[in-house]
Formats: sequence, structure tokens, C-alpha cells
Amino acid sequence: MRHMLMVGSLLLSVVAAGCASGPAVRTEASTSAIRAAEEVGAGEVPRASFHLQSAREELAGAKDLASRGEKDKAASLLLRAEADAELAILLSREQTEKSEAAQAMERVRQLQNDNR
Repeated sequence: MRHMLMVGSLLLSVVAAGCASGPAVRTEASTSAIRAAEEVGAGEVPRASFHLQSAREELAGAKDLASRGEKDKAASLLLRAEADAELAILLSREQTEKSEAAQAMERVRQLQNDNR
């Protein structure tokens, strides 16, 4: 009986310690979004580059907050980092599509001129 009480109290201590530290801050989504933004060339598009840099800074800030035990603030900053990285992706794609559309329009004009 005494052994069961000691094991039970040790188990309770371990569970309490685990709950006190809270869940770990997960950076995977933000890191993946930043990597995706880099891969689509967001660093080369001025508007997208700004948001990509913001995402990097927010990720670093979140890691710092998490290391100081401010997990709620860190989680919030990670969401902002992910959102900024996704915006960088969209802005980069928008610029690519605008460039492709301009090239297509130029080809159409050339074809029209050639057929006159």
C-alpha cells in the first residue's frame, strides 16, 4: 500500500510538472510558410519582401518569447508570422501573374501588327 502511494504521488508530481510548463510552441507552420515564400521568390518582389522579412522577425520573436515562458504571446506572434509569410507568397504570385499577363499582351500586339 505504501509503495502504491509513493508511485501515485510521483506520477501526480510528473503530471503536475508537465501541465505547469504548458504545451510547447509549435513553429512548423510558420517555418514552412516562410520557406514556401522564399521558394516562390518573395524576396525579389518589394512588397512581398517586406512581409517575408516581417515573418522572419516575428518567428524569431516568438522563439524568444517561448524561451522566456510567454507561450501565449509566442503563439500569437507565430500566427502573425504565418500570415505575413502567406501574404508574401500571394504578393509574389500576383507579381508573377502580372508579368506573365503583360508578356502575353505584348505577344498579342505583335501578332496583330504582323497580320496588318
